[in-house]
Amino acid sequence: QVQLVESGGGLVQPGGSLRLSCAASRSIRSINTMGWYRQAPGNQRELVAVFTNGDSTVYADSVKGRFTISRDNAKNTVFLQMNSLKPEDTAVYLCNAILRGRAYELEFWGQGTQVTVSS
Repeated sequence: QVQLVESGGGLVQPGGSLRLSCAASRSIRSINTMGWYRQAPGNQRELVAVFTNGDSTVYADSVKGRFTISRDNAKNTVFLQMNSLKPEDTAVYLCNAILRGRAYELEFWGQGTQVTVSS
């Protein structure tokens, strides 16, 4: 099992920055894939940025060059630095973790944190 707790959301003006944090209840070194998704009203949940297969990262095209995912293994925390925010970045941001074994795959979600980009 993995509990995930997000923080850092809020209201920011276009062009501004926010840093989201996701604290895990276990060592993130043991988590196969971990990162961030988002869901805006009326839209499907979409990948934003994740760590996969160790240090490899995957970003959505819409956030490349603006968002950066990072982690602190000692604190079991993954971060999402969001710069040059746009109104279309407004969404609930959710932390995701996937544990894989030879015969299983378990997926966990945080409760989400609201990010609103508006003037």
